[in-house]
Amino acid sequence: MSNTIDMKLMRYINLFSKISRVNTTNCFVYNNIIIFAVPREKVSQAIGKRGANMKKVGEAFQKKVKVIPMPKGREEMKNFIENIVSPVGFNKIEIKDNNVTISAGKLNKAALIGRGRAREKELGEILKRVFGVATVRVG
Repeated sequence: MSNTIDMKLMRYINLFSKISRVNTTNCFVYNNIIIFAVPREKVSQAIGKRGANMKKVGEAFQKKVKVIPMPKGREEMKNFIENIVSPVGFNKIEIKDNNVTISAGKLNKAALIGRGRAREKELGEILKRVFGVATVRVG
C-alpha cells in the first residue's frame, strides 16, 4: 500500500474518531465506500443517533461511509465479508490453505469481481490485512 493511501486512511480514521468518539485502526475503502471496522459493542455509538456521525463523516469526505463490527477471529470471516460487500450477496466461501474462494451467482459474481478485477483486489487487500489471507478468488 502506498504512502498516499496510508495518509488518506489516517485522515479518515482521525476524523471518524473525532466525530464518533470511537477509536479504530481499521479503515478500508471498498467500492468507493469508506468502511470502518470497530469493536462490536461500539458499532451503534460509531454510527450515532439516526446515523448522525456517518452523515458528518460522509459529508466531510464526500463518500459513502459504512461501520461494521471487527471480527474476533477467522470463524467470523464470512460475516465480515458479507458486511463489506453488502448489498451484493454470495453463495458460499471456501477457505483452504490461506486462500479464499467466494462463489456467487452470475450477476453477483460480476459485481464482486468488478471492472478489471478491482473489487476482487480490494477485498483481497482487506482480507490480507485483517486475516493474513494470501489470495481471494471470486468464482
